[in-house]
Amino acid sequence: MKALRRFIDKIKPHFEKGGKFEKLHSTFDAFETFLFVPNTTNKDGVHVRDAMDMKRTMATVVLAVVPALLFGIWNAGYQHFLATGQEADFWPMVGHGFLKVFPIIVVSYVTGLGIEFIFAQIRGHEVNEGFLVSGILIPLIVPVDIPLWMVAVATAFAVIIGKEVFGGTGMNIWNPALLARAFLFFSYPAYMSGDTIWISGLSSGEGIVDGFSGATALGAAVTTGNIDKFSFMDSFLGIIPGSVGETSTLAILIGALILIYTGVGSWRIMLSVFAGGFLMALGFNAIGSTPLMQIPAWHHLVLGGFAFGAVFMATDPVSATRTTKGKYIYGFLIGVLSIMIRVFNPAYPEGVMLAILLMNTFAPLIDHFVVESNIKRRLKRASITA
Repeated sequence: MKALRRFIDKIKPHFEKGGKFEKLHSTFDAFETFLFVPNTTNKDGVHVRDAMDMKRTMATVVLAVVPALLFGIWNAGYQHFLATGQEADFWPMVGHGFLKVFPIIVVSYVTGLGIEFIFAQIRGHEVNEGFLVSGILIPLIVPVDIPLWMVAVATAFAVIIGKEVFGGTGMNIWNPALLARAFLFFSYPAYMSGDTIWISGLSSGEGIVDGFSGATALGAAVTTGNIDKFSFMDSFLGIIPGSVGETSTLAILIGALILIYTGVGSWRIMLSVFAGGFLMALGFNAIGSTPLMQIPAWHHLVLGGFAFGAVFMATDPVSATRTTKGKYIYGFLIGVLSIMIRVFNPAYPEGVMLAILLMNTFAPLIDHFVVESNIKRRLKRASITA
């Protein structure tokens, strides 16, 4: 590392002001800060600092996503061999899943980081680490067989429209990864819904066993009226069809523990999302007039992208609420709306994406009313004391 540090220091003057490559300063700075922790310090003003900076925060989120990613890679292979009626050991399943998932990750990062580098060069700003998280989340919330060019187009849309037009990392209103999924769903619905997109090779009929269905649990509830083949334990462990990283609630909860332990993710939002979803599902259970209403409340929480959205999407510190009370309100409404959209709209039984994007929009308003409420309460308390 010392030799690499000396090499970086040797070529650094060429990328600074007055150097031959000063126009590429942002690109050079991005690679340098990726390799080494910046040694810059504040010189004036009062600042409260701790050990967490953006780089550490983003790295922690990526680490928390790894269990869901690894399970998703294995499950992609497992579902493929199950659909084709072939017996396979652990490593062939992992190998098949890796060959399907890894290209999606590469396309996501190359497209997103490429656009961010271009915008940083044009503006003369530093390249922020924000896309390190979005770049890994986008591959985890799409079907395994999605065409790579669609991933590139959706990623470009999310970065340009979702982030850069608002000023870049930290300025976006909506979660960029969810914007990419929303773009894919409304632009290419045939590749984001149906029974043939969740298992690799199913859409092409690649030696599929007769009578095999690739429907997800929610899709089966809509079309057949029951989810008997999807037990609660299978759904919790994640050995069911679905998006790459959304099936295993167990792996997602491991990531949640990492986020909560490190203080990166808000446990208040996570808890509120699950509470809101559970109570809404209980209410529908009491009515029970449709198959989706009859799904047990606890089973709703481990189906579709509900758990993944609660842990990794709703807790985005930029697009979520900031106040303590606001986090409870924000998370609870996401849970309620997710189950409500899922039940009331059979054409789109997965409602967590729209619920989070909607509440992203209202997050500043929620914080505003919480702050105003605190101000009024303190003023009232002061007038009574006086």
